Amino acid sequence: MDAAASEIEFDMPGVLRMYKDGRVERFDGTQTVPPSPSGDPANGVVSKDVVLDPAAGISARLYLPPCVEPGKKLPVVLFFHGGAFLVHTAASPLYHRYATSLAAAVPAVVVSADYRLAPEHPVPAAYDDAFAALRAVVAACRPDGAEPWLAAHGDASRVVLAGDSAGANMAHNAAIRLRKEGIEGYGDKVSGVVLLHPYFWGKDPVGGESTDAGYRGSFHGTWEFVSAGKLGLDHPCVNPLASPEEWRQLGAGRVLVTTAEHCWFVERARAYAEGIKKCGWDGEVELHETDGEGHVFFLPKPDCDNAVKELAVVTDFVRRC
Repeated sequence: MDAAASEIEFDMPGVLRMYKDGRVERFDGTQTVPPSPSGDPANGVVSKDVVLDPAAGISARLYLPPCVEPGKKLPVVLFFHGGAFLVHTAASPLYHRYATSLAAAVPAVVVSADYRLAPEHPVPAAYDDAFAALRAVVAACRPDGAEPWLAAHGDASRVVLAGDSAGANMAHNAAIRLRKEGIEGYGDKVSGVVLLHPYFWGKDPVGGESTDAGYRGSFHGTWEFVSAGKLGLDHPCVNPLASPEEWRQLGAGRVLVTTAEHCWFVERARAYAEGIKKCGWDGEVELHETDGEGHVFFLPKPDCDNAVKELAVVTDFVRRC
């Protein structure tokens, strides 16, 4: 056997391992659940898997609340799952349950988009897929749109970009790109952006962030791995604090940032909420921080009191967008 077959190139314990011969093993985010075309037993939300853009290869799981009146328009939440850009899909049990709960609570049409994962497809592939998904969703919300649920019920004037962790990073970057490029027939702003425990980082610590070289090195190494070493630690995609002139171009009228006391990125979330007010962006920002919890706690513990509160905050924000 070739020695490279067993020699490790990158290892995130319990999540993913890549060997020097290019072989990749995933240990997390591999389980999937089917959609619920007859309605979720808990809340009646129906769901289906669709291809939003065959040419770009953009697929998604769509969620529609129960008993929607014919022709009634609802806000559209375009959601990007987390997983360090490395693992999970829209069909992962954690994300299926979250999207179902969000669709029922708002109520809204939720589009949980899949995207290409690193290391097979390094960042910025995920960013390209996120923006392609946004273009496809906007087009599908037109009366003659190709996707029936979005054509009948999607309100293109109330589109919210959302995601958790790496997915929140993607939502931020999709909104930046929207302001720069715009979408023909739509414009250059969505109604809102929801950043749930966003994955942002940087070369130097901010606030009370750890200064331990080993701790920081693990996060440095992960970003270098998912971006194939092509995007530095202070690139605007991962550290908006370092590029206020880019940051102020966020294409949204309002932003909600959520985080938790023990989240790995809590200082970044606080700095984002504070800094976006100062960088020249002309929207409204809200920050919701949960005491005593860790990174994306609401996914594995959806029924705990703090998760219920966080979902209520997100629900209220989307309703106001």
